[in-house]
Amino acid sequence: MTTTPIKKKRVPVHGVLLLDKQAGVSSNDALIKAKWLLNALKAGHTGTLDPFATGLLPLCFGEATKFAQDLLDADKTYETVVHLGVTTNTGDTEGDVIATHAVDISRQQIDAVLAQFRGDIEQVPPMYSALKRDGKPLYEYARAGITLEREARPVTIHLLEFVDFQAPFLTLRVRCSKGTYIRVLGEDIGAALGCGAHLNALRRIQVGDLLIAQAITIEELTAKDADARIAALASVDALLTSFPALRLSEELAKRFLHGQRLALGKENIVLPEGQGRMRIYRESDGQLLGTGLMQEYSILAPERLISTVTTSAG
Repeated sequence: MTTTPIKKKRVPVHGVLLLDKQAGVSSNDALIKAKWLLNALKAGHTGTLDPFATGLLPLCFGEATKFAQDLLDADKTYETVVHLGVTTNTGDTEGDVIATHAVDISRQQIDAVLAQFRGDIEQVPPMYSALKRDGKPLYEYARAGITLEREARPVTIHLLEFVDFQAPFLTLRVRCSKGTYIRVLGEDIGAALGCGAHLNALRRIQVGDLLIAQAITIEELTAKDADARIAALASVDALLTSFPALRLSEELAKRFLHGQRLALGKENIVLPEGQGRMRIYRESDGQLLGTGLMQEYSILAPERLISTVTTSAG
């Protein structure tokens, strides 16, 4: 007689796992594995990394998923190795080689070309991407041999730094706005140098204020026991460190959690300067309550609220 295995019941887990994703693993597979290891009820990632890429992949659990959009919108920093002289159909090492050219390039030529790609530029999204057309991702068309017209999109390259050049490999550091394709940047640099290029390696080292030095691999997480895995999570407010902190009394905190707008101008509390988004804490125990928008006349409007998580005041 066979018995049906009992499914382990998922539990609410709240926080952020800073994962150092390894090459050859999709972002979704990494999320599924981490969710299983933490036995978590609810999880989501904050923007994917290509399977060949490595580095920082913040994973949000429970209440932290309410703030995942902030990391989707955040600037990202990468280290990349551009293989000059070889073009592939995907723009990276996973594609087929479609052209090769000799590489006879000076440092002066590289510097002149890099200068063209700093600041506000436009990129044409690659066919091998998850962007959708008529409900289908572009990569499905590409795999079928179909190339569609794509409109160029504005992105910002805040930093494009030369690191090393050992022909044909050009190593760069890039800090860019959301929506930037580093594969396309590498290809465009190769085209501007007259030799073509594809990405040989790509590693994400920063997302917003989160750093790769704080990250853990899936192997390291697997080796921990259940309690240590939970302890490896950063608090929910790790996603909100760029916003000023505001602490409310017990009574004001209660009204804030009920969605009430608060007139704070006459309250005996320290208000951060200026208007805009704030992270809100209860003063008595340091619990994160969510985010609010400080408006004119010191009016605080609730934005996204935390219901069950106890966090540090950070």
